[in-house]
Amino acid sequence: MLSQGRVGMSDVVFIGTSDAFGAGGRRQAAILLRTGGGAVLLDCGTTTNTGLNALSISRQEIEVILISHFHADHFGGVPLFLLAALYEDARRHPLQIAGPPGIERRVRAAAAALGHSLEERAWSFPLLFQELPAGAESALGPVRVRSFETRHQPDSCPHGLTLQWDSRRMVYSGDTGWFEGLPEHARGADLFVCECTFAKKSFDYHLSYEELLERKGTFDCGRMLLTHLGQTMSARRGTCAIETADDGLLLKL
Repeated sequence: MLSQGRVGMSDVVFIGTSDAFGAGGRRQAAILLRTGGGAVLLDCGTTTNTGLNALSISRQEIEVILISHFHADHFGGVPLFLLAALYEDARRHPLQIAGPPGIERRVRAAAAALGHSLEERAWSFPLLFQELPAGAESALGPVRVRSFETRHQPDSCPHGLTLQWDSRRMVYSGDTGWFEGLPEHARGADLFVCECTFAKKSFDYHLSYEELLERKGTFDCGRMLLTHLGQTMSARRGTCAIETADDGLLLKL
């Protein structure tokens, strides 16, 4: 969709597009949004540092990390991102990490469990956490972010994210099964990035291509792109009636 009053082009870089198990030899969930005002990382799966290095993307340009929910393939890369920012990059400028309620506690607990505690370190940069409960809207770095509940394992605090900047709007489903409000969240978006783990419906907490194709007409958005592709969908990427993402894909928005 084209809107009035836009300033330059923005980039969307898909760093990781697989499911939790690395289907097709691809990386776990991570998407970089570059705007004229700065860069935001959507999710930070455990393979994110590898992906950033493979794509020659500097951690230094990332101002905000937005987390959709607390599964390792979506937030498990945060602890080592932080340590790399400290020890490899000698970062000096602030980093914000925003996500569902409990985001700071979850990140610190994950880091400790992995043997890389964040405590008692001399941080060279301000590390800021912000909770984004469903329905909350906040200005974070170059974007305004609004979160919404999705249908996924409840203990992971699942949320989707709506990002707005320069008259643009991008919606990210995070992980979810089908729920009736999903098309409404995507309505009017310039880009809707939607999870699609399976080819055929087989699990209530993830979407399938079969379901999305059946309901394709309900999504009134400029561009729809499928990610979080499991084994069956990985084998079909690039051949579907709905566009599929792949590691390293760059979109201009």
